[in-house]
Amino acid sequence: MPAFSEIPAHPELFACPDCDQLVRDVTPSGAGGWIICPRCMAPLYRDGPNNLERALALAVTAIILLLVANLFPVIGMAFQGLRVETTVLGAAWQLWRMEMPFVAVLVVLTIVLVPALEALAITWVVAHLWAGRRPPGFVAIFRGLQLAHPWTMLEVFMLGVLVALVKLSHSADILPGLAIGAFTALMFVFAALASTLDQRALWQSWETAR
Repeated sequence: MPAFSEIPAHPELFACPDCDQLVRDVTPSGAGGWIICPRCMAPLYRDGPNNLERALALAVTAIILLLVANLFPVIGMAFQGLRVETTVLGAAWQLWRMEMPFVAVLVVLTIVLVPALEALAITWVVAHLWAGRRPPGFVAIFRGLQLAHPWTMLEVFMLGVLVALVKLSHSADILPGLAIGAFTALMFVFAALASTLDQRALWQSWETAR
């Protein structure tokens, strides 16, 4: 999910998220055309067909992948005939038992709760807008997404898992679980959401909704 900038006081102007240049809100020429910042040449937004439908499909996909990622084992180890598997929540529980509560809470917060809340919030907002209705709590959810996005650290988690796989591969047989594939797919789904979901399109849909 991209970081949302503050809503401008003037309804026809908004600030470039890269250089804060005030840009007039115009409609791109042609479907999918880009509006470029005149100062830093950063792409600001574009009008794409079926953006809400795509965002809704991606958000629902993210929820399904999150269920798979958190219910199935992330990694397993086989050593001398013994096999041990663990999920993300199981790993967090073991960290708690090892008297590392801060790390355990951080894992649950950044890998489980924040991505799940973000996917659910996007689904709630986009589903209502797609149906032509204004979602209850739209402004609060919009601001909540701004605060929550920096705490989604799926990429950091996957990097840590890869490092652990490399280090442990010399002492035991590593068995990647189904959750590894789900987390990998989640990174691409959230990246696709970031390129599909546009704050300008959300507010325009909110203004035209009942």
